[in-house]
Amino acid sequence: MATVKGSMNAMKQEGKQAMKEAAYSPTVERLTRLGYAVKGFLYLAIGFTAIAGAMGKSKTPADQMGAIASLTKHPYAEPVLWIILIGLVGYSLWGVTRAILDPFHKGSDLKGLLARAGYLISAATYASFAIATYQILQGARHGSSTNNLVQMVGKVMNMPMGRWIVGAIGVAAVAAGLYQVYSGIKKDFEKTFDPYALDAEQRRVAVQVGRFGMIARGIVFAITGGFLVLAAYQANPGSAKGFDGAFRFLAHQPYGLYLLGIIAAGLMAFGIYSLMSAAWFRLKR
Repeated sequence: MATVKGSMNAMKQEGKQAMKEAAYSPTVERLTRLGYAVKGFLYLAIGFTAIAGAMGKSKTPADQMGAIASLTKHPYAEPVLWIILIGLVGYSLWGVTRAILDPFHKGSDLKGLLARAGYLISAATYASFAIATYQILQGARHGSSTNNLVQMVGKVMNMPMGRWIVGAIGVAAVAAGLYQVYSGIKKDFEKTFDPYALDAEQRRVAVQVGRFGMIARGIVFAITGGFLVLAAYQANPGSAKGFDGAFRFLAHQPYGLYLLGIIAAGLMAFGIYSLMSAAWFRLKR
């Protein structure tokens, strides 16, 4: 009996080791770096689109799917979309790796488990973008992230306790957004290129860009979470808004165009930070 148990434990350890070897392989590292690059492109596009929309020069939704769908209008759209798709898959796999293998050593206490759960949510989110991108490549029409969000919220609300589930997700999104703002202010966000020997000026610029981007993204997350809470309270899926809805909300506040411009610039800064991560990132056991 002991021999069987020992063999099973040995097989389990070998399985874990094989999973680590695969997760930290050069191929996965390249996929992750491409994922960061694609993420950076999307946030840059979202920021530019939001500003263009506020100036009346664009009707493209200022969200991830709006940025991806807009590529279909350009020459060589198909190969570019395939690169975007591969990058989205790579970043989604990186989310799973961060959650399961814990390369950032978040641990198994409550704070660590919440962070790792966030990585899984990120993985699922980017996987959904990958699926939508594949559908676009197959010729299917695809709406903005906000339209997809409204449809999803409607389906969840039709479930037992659906409104409570949507409300809880909204509260979690608000909390996640506020935590990102806090992390940006405190400079306590993940610096994916920490293992590198950057000079002092490179590190200073990277951290400042990352702070601005993290704060801006946190504000947008908190606003979208607030809309989810409102949708649950009103039992109205149409009240749910994504990034594009958050920008529209900001634009209608006092000094709204200035607020929108600052947040859009922040998201572009986050995009630049992601591109820095793509350039300097290496997987570390």
